[in-house]
Amino acid sequence: MATRLHSVVFDATDHVALARWWSDAVGWPVAVADDDEAALLAPEGSGLSWLVFVPVAEPKVAKNPVHLDLASASAEGQAATVDRLVRAGARRVDIGQGDVPWVVLADPEGNELCVLEPREEYAGHGAVAAVVVDAADPTGLAPFWEAASGWPADDRDDSVVSFRPPRAPGPALELVLVPAADLKPGKNRVHLDVAPQADDDQAAEVQRLVALGARPTDVGQGPDVTWVVLTDPEGNEFCVLSPR
Repeated sequence: MATRLHSVVFDATDHVALARWWSDAVGWPVAVADDDEAALLAPEGSGLSWLVFVPVAEPKVAKNPVHLDLASASAEGQAATVDRLVRAGARRVDIGQGDVPWVVLADPEGNELCVLEPREEYAGHGAVAAVVVDAADPTGLAPFWEAASGWPADDRDDSVVSFRPPRAPGPALELVLVPAADLKPGKNRVHLDVAPQADDDQAAEVQRLVALGARPTDVGQGPDVTWVVLTDPEGNEFCVLSPR
């Protein structure tokens, strides 16, 4: 039995417009755009399948515990990416990062993202260097997400645990230390989806993850959806999709 990290899902008040903005930001094509969702198809073999945008009525009101880091090949490339995104509607934001070599922006709906300085560990990852999850205890949370994502941890210390998709260049999944007081003001506006393999059983996978510390939760999904909503041991919502 196994699940694998499948998609990153954004709540959005204008899901199609936000999907198009992110398509321009990372160069992934919009493959779905209808009333229920818009989705960007990740590059083949990258380890991640989709960026998905779903409509919600509520605007963003707090810092997201999940965000994307964008890669840069050079200092000039980093500056050009920041300039391009700002001209497209992003804005610089201060989330307490201080004097750091990366640049923190917010997309047109306020979702934070980082444009990183060049880093050797992200070479070959493409536009998206990492999917970052805030954590009060990265090393304590790591065994759960290693089991849920199917991605082995390849680097860890007290402040960051990084996972890499097997036989794929990236993006990475990273758990990053954040003070507990800064975590989880409410339902996450960005969450992860995991998917069982095509020949696995969804209910069995849900039970496996519950045994590892997940909990079922109700975010208003209703009884007729094909996915199961859980929270990880630190309370982050994620969905277990149908096998695929």
